[in-house]
Amino acid sequence: MKTILLLTYFAGWALIPHLLMLKKRPAATLAWLWAIIFIPLLGALAYLAFGTHRLKRRRLKRRNLFSARSSHQRTPASATDDATNTLVGDLPRRDRQFLQLLSRINQLPVSSTTELRILCNSDEFYPALASRIRDARHHIHIEFYVWQPDDTGRRFLQLLTDAARRGVVVRLLLDGVGSHRLSESLLAEYRTAGGHFSWFQSLDPLRNRFFLNLRNHRKLQIIDGTVAFVGGMNIGREYEGLDAASGHWRDVQVEATGSVACELQEVFADDWFFATDEKIAGADYFPTSGARARHPAHIVLGGPDRQNEPISKSIVSLLNEASDRVWIATGYFVPDDILLAALELAASRGVDVRLLISEKNDHPFLVTVGRSYYDELLAAGVRIFEYSAGIYHSKIALADARWGMVGSANLDYRSMRLNFELNLIFHSAAQNEVLARVLAHDLGLCREIEPAVFARRPFRQKLSEAALRPLSPLL
Repeated sequence: MKTILLLTYFAGWALIPHLLMLKKRPAATLAWLWAIIFIPLLGALAYLAFGTHRLKRRRLKRRNLFSARSSHQRTPASATDDATNTLVGDLPRRDRQFLQLLSRINQLPVSSTTELRILCNSDEFYPALASRIRDARHHIHIEFYVWQPDDTGRRFLQLLTDAARRGVVVRLLLDGVGSHRLSESLLAEYRTAGGHFSWFQSLDPLRNRFFLNLRNHRKLQIIDGTVAFVGGMNIGREYEGLDAASGHWRDVQVEATGSVACELQEVFADDWFFATDEKIAGADYFPTSGARARHPAHIVLGGPDRQNEPISKSIVSLLNEASDRVWIATGYFVPDDILLAALELAASRGVDVRLLISEKNDHPFLVTVGRSYYDELLAAGVRIFEYSAGIYHSKIALADARWGMVGSANLDYRSMRLNFELNLIFHSAAQNEVLARVLAHDLGLCREIEPAVFARRPFRQKLSEAALRPLSPLL
């Protein structure tokens, strides 16, 4: 038995050349080497489940087969519509340059909104989404990470079923990991009514889309190609604060109309094609907006199929752009060296940098890892606040008096490099002020980390932080 275990252990070392050839970041490579060598068998199994790029290769291959943008536009991917061009042309030079930078980073055109609304918590988001579903005339496209099979999930599933019965084309795309509790048997009535459903990927290891570690964390809802919702909220009673274990749940979603809805439709269409092979194309799905563009906006897409880590670079660019303040809220905080340096540099040059981090979440060890970065951030002048009034799930950033960002990406390795994520950056003094009020309220419910007090934390806590920090790239 000992011989078999020993041979199995050394057999795991055969994965090391494969790991090296992936050319991951040095920190991630060293972390996986550490796991394979020093955690017999389990380290190798974890690498096979979580460390490979199978989904990335499959996604890139399928991207060459269909592009939602090229299916309905003759203009190149970098083109911006005339109304948005006019709007952007009236901005100060520095703002125009920042939007151009974001466009290059994300390889997507600058877009705009006619209306932009910040929705706080399910009290505002759920009624808004339900109303849009009831009013839909042609199609409803829904993409979530988590859809719980509880009263909340059943209520929204019934809304989609009713829409399908009245002839609306309804497509529902869910992540197999985040929505693992949802049984397809609950979808029987919805499908009978004509509703379309697919998993983005599957938990079934016998299927070709078994990717446990690479998840679709996006939350995107498109109604008739004219209205879009983007943010951090999913479907479930915990998001309504009704789950005793979770308690109060804090979250934010954005409702937007205008050309940005068309750009977001392309995101859904590409995800749907990856999952189903069905191509979504045609003028009914990509209608032209005749309303006046009011707020420049830009989509930030993250995922293992994107080469240059646009989520991370876009956030770093936002930090570098700011001259007055940058307030960021995140559910998980496990920064890489680049993000850490950007936070420190912004604070060092006098920018009011504040981090709001959830103290309570479903992965407590991530809080411990995140705290291992506090000393250097506090030394640079970053103010850190921990939210303990409940679950803080919002992913928000604001910079100076005009830039805002809401989306699905946390400030951790998983959001930067593993998950498929979606953020929306917008230029609006009014909505920036709304976000500022939201964050000011939430910061008032937090415990600010004082450098002198934090330095006196118990040795066992410091040791736990130091021991877990090398594993950051794996979390």
